[in-house]
Amino acid sequence: MQTINDAVLEIISSVSNTTSINEANNFVRLLFNHLRGYLIIDLTLNGNEKLSFDEIIFLRNSIERLKQSEPIQYILGKCEFMGLPILVNKNVFIPRPETEELVEWALNEIGEKQLKILDIGTGSGVIACSIKKYAFNSTVEAWDFSESALETAKKNSDNNSLKIKFKLVDILNLQYYKKEMFDVIISNPPYVTEKEKIFMQSNVLNYEPHSALFVPDDNPLLFYKKISDFAFQSLKPNGFLFFEINESFGNEIINLLHEKGFKNIVLRMDISEKERLVKAQIP
Repeated sequence: MQTINDAVLEIISSVSNTTSINEANNFVRLLFNHLRGYLIIDLTLNGNEKLSFDEIIFLRNSIERLKQSEPIQYILGKCEFMGLPILVNKNVFIPRPETEELVEWALNEIGEKQLKILDIGTGSGVIACSIKKYAFNSTVEAWDFSESALETAKKNSDNNSLKIKFKLVDILNLQYYKKEMFDVIISNPPYVTEKEKIFMQSNVLNYEPHSALFVPDDNPLLFYKKISDFAFQSLKPNGFLFFEINESFGNEIINLLHEKGFKNIVLRMDISEKERLVKAQIP
């Protein structure tokens, strides 16, 4: 029967041709944390423990999927965001660390106030869930055009005991909308241009939903135009708009927001020193 030490070596050697040693070790950590709740120190202390038949089958299936560059988050069906357990699947984009920075920025503005907040293009619901978790005095609403994404977002809110209002809304085709006013609107919309596909890794390009990623080359600010128009009409006086953006279009988005009439516009770098985050305020 295979031991934990045997399995660790098999995982690392199997994926060594397609990933770095640090990433391979991360796969090991995540797989055994999923299987047994083990931390790295537990693997060291319990390396000679035998694996069950079901554990061996799961790990070998996972290895085959990793060799095909499938994201580990989809293999496990989950990830963590802002300290919250989050379900993910092929219908939703896997959340990134820079989105946590966007949420933290918004939370600093929200504080303990009782505000009405809207997340546009919620996907798995990570932004809405984390804002509701840490700004619990506020009411949170979340929109997406995808029914399957909203189903996942609803599961994530339920699993974390968070009360969020979800709506099936396509911001690009907003019709028959009953006007509501919000204090904060936040969005991480699709912003990768089609021509940037050639620079993307296969684990993103082949597995994550393209509708959550890509915009036309000839209209890269498509979602920002629509959302900023909506926000200008739907934000209360001095309300805030937060965006995650494509690092290549920071100046263009700043100019767009100026032209739309926003004030106090700030472009911020993320932890990787890329211009990814924008905050603006309604007059």
